Amino acid sequence: MIEPISDIPENFNLDPTRRDYSQIEAMIPMRDGVKLYTLVLIHNDTARAIANGQPAPILLTRTPYGVENTTKAGGYPSPNLAAQVSASETELFEAGYIRVYQDIRGKFKSEGVYQMYRPPSTVNGIGITNGPAVDHITDTYDSIEWLLANVPGNNGRVGMIGVSYPGYLALIPVLGPHPALKAVVPVNAVVDMWMGDDFYHNGAFRLSELEYFYKQSATKDNSTRPPYGSYDTYSFYLEVGSAAAAGRRMLGAQTLPAWERMAQRTRYDADWQANALDRQLAKLDKITVPVLNVNAWFDAEDIYGPTAAHTVLKAKDTDGIVYLASGPWTHGQCMREGSNSGEIRWDANTSLWFRQEVLLPFLETHLKSPTPANLPSLPPVTAFETGKNRWHRLDHWPLVNRTAARPLYLQAGGELGFATPAPANTPQPEKPHYTSFISDPAKPVPYRVRPIVSRHRDGATWGNWLLDDQRPFSDRPDVLVWTSPILTESLTIAGEISAHLFAATSGSDVDWIVKLIDVYPDEYGRQPTLGGYQLMISGEVLRGRYRLSYEHPQPVQPNAVLEYQVRMPHAYHTFLRGHRVMVQIQCTWFPLIDRNPQTYVDNIFNAQPDDYQRAQQRIYHAVGAASALWLPVV
Repeated sequence: MIEPISDIPENFNLDPTRRDYSQIEAMIPMRDGVKLYTLVLIHNDTARAIANGQPAPILLTRTPYGVENTTKAGGYPSPNLAAQVSASETELFEAGYIRVYQDIRGKFKSEGVYQMYRPPSTVNGIGITNGPAVDHITDTYDSIEWLLANVPGNNGRVGMIGVSYPGYLALIPVLGPHPALKAVVPVNAVVDMWMGDDFYHNGAFRLSELEYFYKQSATKDNSTRPPYGSYDTYSFYLEVGSAAAAGRRMLGAQTLPAWERMAQRTRYDADWQANALDRQLAKLDKITVPVLNVNAWFDAEDIYGPTAAHTVLKAKDTDGIVYLASGPWTHGQCMREGSNSGEIRWDANTSLWFRQEVLLPFLETHLKSPTPANLPSLPPVTAFETGKNRWHRLDHWPLVNRTAARPLYLQAGGELGFATPAPANTPQPEKPHYTSFISDPAKPVPYRVRPIVSRHRDGATWGNWLLDDQRPFSDRPDVLVWTSPILTESLTIAGEISAHLFAATSGSDVDWIVKLIDVYPDEYGRQPTLGGYQLMISGEVLRGRYRLSYEHPQPVQPNAVLEYQVRMPHAYHTFLRGHRVMVQIQCTWFPLIDRNPQTYVDNIFNAQPDDYQRAQQRIYHAVGAASALWLPVV
């Protein structure tokens, strides 16, 4: 029998003559022979400019999430580039950039071994280490070298940009840059995954990251989604118990090396520190590549890294080439629509303004030659003030000589104010010198209203949870609440916030979750649905065992009044006249954070059912033990 001719051609692609762009696909060889899949896109307008003697800069994004996923944001194929890429990409093509996207080692179409957040193994890049050591620094260096030699019409200048993990990949080459690398834009970059980005926050494990490990490392092409077997992930995690038990339920007999590696590294050890980019950048003598760090005030994933990296980079900046932009966004939102975040409106498309007034001028200044005329001058810091909803051009962040750290005291009777609390021996029997509650791990406080769905489900709103109304939680008996009187004058804060708690627990370990909240008036004419809304401005967790040292955890002494310093995210916010300031404190934030058993076990990942115990928690508010949030008041 003769087989019929197949109706499916061996190769079939969009007719290139219809496209308004050209592309180059290449497997770029690295120094160890591994080849990385790379896609180069050049809009026809840019090609015409090149043909007329105007060479173009290269803008490179390296990603573990797939080049095709990155470049097909429009979701539908088209011969018109603007119809199939995101709006922010269209702006870059219109500005005349040669856009390059690359799958990193071991992911999607690239060869090699994938290691999640492969730590840097070289110092100052090419030619420093002995042997065939490779990492993201050398891979970036080799890729730039190939692009300069093989992409026609480039002007010899290369920039890098990326959001989140790709932001980490954009920032890490600063440790050993290629001479042609002239601008870097890490957007919401992962910087330190233990201190406050993604996986851990002040020692507390972000249990919800299990699904990230599953999707990111179970397959080369990220084609799997976590099989919860429950629409409400709160139910799933509560039923299985510990983080290790959740991993076993989800993975069965299989293992994920990245998950196992994180599960065994519950202390801030040398490996974690080696992968902390702020620590590695601090070792440089000076910064030679212009950097624009982009920070988001409501970033649910990487709210620590951008300001941490900026602080270190600015200390090494002798040439005025390090910049910071902080906006009222969720994770990566500066590259999308930015008129609102969650239910909160910003009175303008803040993302578009940022891209037009900050991002493109930064890139044009450092990547175009000659520099285009009439570019706006960039201040060292561009920051959006929430509340008043306006941008500021600043010389420094935090605001030098413009703020003062003031303690906002948690006072008796749920009151909140700047007045120093009364001495503990003052005869006020109706106002004891501490406030207490029972924390029960069997009934943990959810971090958002249930059902809490997987962040990878279609229609999931994971990125907005920091902007959720906090009223459903303030009503719980295991959430303590302090509220100020209605403000008769506006209160502006700008900088890092910290909570200084004097507290006691009947257990031998504890988590303290502190939330600073703006309470809207009961009626709010501008947007009636925000009447009484409780908007979290800054919130963070501290795992009690790390009270004295992140490297050397130890049990908490039961029933002892101890000091806890809770480092909280930066903010630039005005509590408007007519609003109130609120502080909420709780001991569970589930399943965002894994449950603390409240009895000390060596590794909470492996906690057994009997380890989880109720505990009485006390927050003190008297002279000598005056709990407070220290606010950077303008």
